[in-house]
Amino acid sequence: ISTQPEAMEEEEPLFSNLDLFLFTLIAGLIIYWFMSRKKAEPIPEFKQLDQPAPSTRETSFIEKMKKTGRNIVVFYGSQTGTGEEFANRLSKDAQRYGMKGMAADPEEYDMCELSRLAEIDNSLAIFCMATYGEGDPTDNAQDFYDWLQESDGELNGVNYTVFALGNKTYEHYNAMGVYVDKRLEELGAKRVFDLGMGDDDGNLEEDFVTWREQFWPAMCEHFGVEASGEDSSIRQYELKEHNDINMNKVYTGEFGCLKSFETQKPPFDAKNPFLAPVIVNRKLNKAGNRHLMHLEVDITGSKIRYESGDHVAVYPTNDTAIVNKLGQILGVDLDTVISLNNLDEESNKKHPFPCPTTYRTALTHYLDIIHPPRTNVLYELAQYATDPKDQENMRKMASSAPEGKALYQSFVLEDNRNILAILEDLPSLRPPIDHLCELMPRLQARYYSIASSSKVHPNSIHICAVLVEYTTKTGRLTKGVATTWLKNKLVADNGHKSTVPMYIRKSQFRLPFKASNPVIMVGPGTGIAPFMGFIQERGWLKEQGKEVGETVLYFGCRHKNEDYLYQEDLEEAEKTGVITKLNVAFSRDQEQKVYVQHLLRTNKEDLWRQIHTDNAHIYICGDARNMARDVQTAFYEIAEELGGMTRTQATDYIKKLMTKGRYSQDVWS
Repeated sequence: ISTQPEAMEEEEPLFSNLDLFLFTLIAGLIIYWFMSRKKAEPIPEFKQLDQPAPSTRETSFIEKMKKTGRNIVVFYGSQTGTGEEFANRLSKDAQRYGMKGMAADPEEYDMCELSRLAEIDNSLAIFCMATYGEGDPTDNAQDFYDWLQESDGELNGVNYTVFALGNKTYEHYNAMGVYVDKRLEELGAKRVFDLGMGDDDGNLEEDFVTWREQFWPAMCEHFGVEASGEDSSIRQYELKEHNDINMNKVYTGEFGCLKSFETQKPPFDAKNPFLAPVIVNRKLNKAGNRHLMHLEVDITGSKIRYESGDHVAVYPTNDTAIVNKLGQILGVDLDTVISLNNLDEESNKKHPFPCPTTYRTALTHYLDIIHPPRTNVLYELAQYATDPKDQENMRKMASSAPEGKALYQSFVLEDNRNILAILEDLPSLRPPIDHLCELMPRLQARYYSIASSSKVHPNSIHICAVLVEYTTKTGRLTKGVATTWLKNKLVADNGHKSTVPMYIRKSQFRLPFKASNPVIMVGPGTGIAPFMGFIQERGWLKEQGKEVGETVLYFGCRHKNEDYLYQEDLEEAEKTGVITKLNVAFSRDQEQKVYVQHLLRTNKEDLWRQIHTDNAHIYICGDARNMARDVQTAFYEIAEELGGMTRTQATDYIKKLMTKGRYSQDVWS
C-alpha cells in the first residue's frame, strides 16, 4: 500500500500560489489605474468664494508681505464680523500713514511664522481679538490660541499691539485679547502700543476710534514716518457691471459655491448652510403684545448631528421694503448684475461678498443694512454730501473729538438710525450704491440655543425666539432682522416649503457626563430654550432605565396667563417625575416683582445640599446684563449664609465650580 500523500499523486498545478497572488495584484493595479483614468467630474468654473485654488494659496503671510511690500499685518479673531471689520479699517489706515498693511485671518496662515516678522523692516503685527462665549477664542482664532498655549518659540524683534473686542456684562470680559497681549510679551515680542479694550455693552465704536486715533500718531513716532495727509476716501474695490451674463453664473444668496442652494451636499457649515424646511411655526404666548415663537426645522437626510446645548446658526434676509426704498432713494436699478473686485490683486478676499450678483441680492442676503452704521462709513460717504454742513457733521462724527462723539452717540446710536434713515434725513447725501455696498458690513448668522434633544428629535431642531420690534426716537418702527424673518417663515408658503439656511455651532453647554448628578437650570423667558432639550434628554435617559439625578428648573416670565412658555410640557414633565421640582417666577402677577433669583433664595437649603453635597451642575441661560449677574449674586449669598463663607470665599467657590464645568452659562446681552 502506497504511503504517499494524495497531493503527490495529482498533477503539478500550472500556477503556484505565489504566481496567483502576483497575477491578482497586477490585475488589481491595472483595473485601479484604468478606473482612475476615467474622466473626472467636470469642475465648475466658479471657485468657492474667496478661496483661491489650493495650489495658489499662500500660507506664509511673511512671503506675501515681502512679495507685496507690506510692513503691517492685522490679524483678526472674529465671530460676528466686527473684529474683521476693525482689522480692515486698520489695514486701510496704514496707507494714510505712508505704510502698507494687510488684514489676515489667522486660520488661513501658518502662525508659527510670526517669529519671522522681524525679517521685514519697520514691521508690526496688530491683533483685533474678539472673545466668544465663556472667555473662548472665536472659531477662526482657535488654532492660533492653541499655538500660543503650546509655543515656546522666540518672538524677539516682533513688534505688536492688540485691540480687544468684548462685552463687560460677561464674566470673562475681553479674556482673549488680554491673553494674546500677555502671551506675546511672554514669548519675547515687543508691545509698541497699549492694549485697547472695546466694550460692546458701552460703545465699542467709540472705544475703537479713541484707541485708533492715539495709536497711529504713536506708530508714526515709533517708526519715524509722517502721515501722508491723504485723508480722502481710499476705495478697496472697483465696480464692474455685467450687461450680458449667463444668469446661471450669478449668485442669488449662496455663501460658498454657486448653486449650492440648488444642489445641497454635506458637510454643512457656515460657508455651506443646509436649507432646512420649516415644519412647525407657532406662537407660544397666549396673550400680551409680544410675539414669542416656537419653530421646528427638518434636518432629515442632511447628516447633521447635534447635542442638547448646541446652537443653531441661521442666515436671515433683510426686509424687501427697506431694500426697495434704498434702491429708490439712490435711483438705481437693483437688478443690475455687478461685481466688486478687489484692487489689491494679491488679497485673499477677492470680493466683499459673493460676486457676480445683483444689488438686490447683495442688500437682501449679504449686507447688514439695519444696524446703525459705524463712523468709518459716515467718514467715507461724507464726500458725496452736497451740503457742506452735512459733510462737516459726518466727518465730525468719525473723529474722537468730544463734540463729534456726542453727535454720533445722539444722531446715530440713540436715535437708532440705519443707513436708510440717514439717507432720508440727510437729503444732500446720495452716494454711489457700489461704494455704499463696499462699506456696509456683512449680514451675520444669528445663533439660537437649540430647544430640543437629538435623542428624542434626531431629525428636527427646535428654536424658541421672541420677535424684536420697537419704535425709535425718530418715530420709525424698527424690526429685528432675524426674528421678523423667522416669524414670516410659514410652514407652506403658496405651496412652497419655507426653508431656513442653517448649520450647527458646537457648545460647551452640556449635561453632566453622569446622569445621576443633579442639574439646576435657571432660564427665564426664551432662556428656557436649551432646558427644553435637557428635560427631553433626562426623560429619555429615565426611559432607558438610567439612574437620573434631581432635575430642577427655575423659569420666569411676566404673567402666568400670558407668556408662561411651554407650560403644558413643563407641568407634564413635573407630573411624570422628569422634572423633580418646577419653580416659576411670575414677575408682574403681584405688586412686588418676583424674579428667578428670589426663588433661588427661597429654596436655599435645597440648593446648598444639591451643590455642596450632591455634586449638582448649575446652568444659567438668558440675559447677561441683569439676570445672569443677579443669579450669580444669589449663589454667592447662599454660599456665604449656608457655607459660612466670606464674600471673597463664596466668589472663589462659585469660580471653582465654573472651572470644573459645574457652573455653565449660555447668556447674551
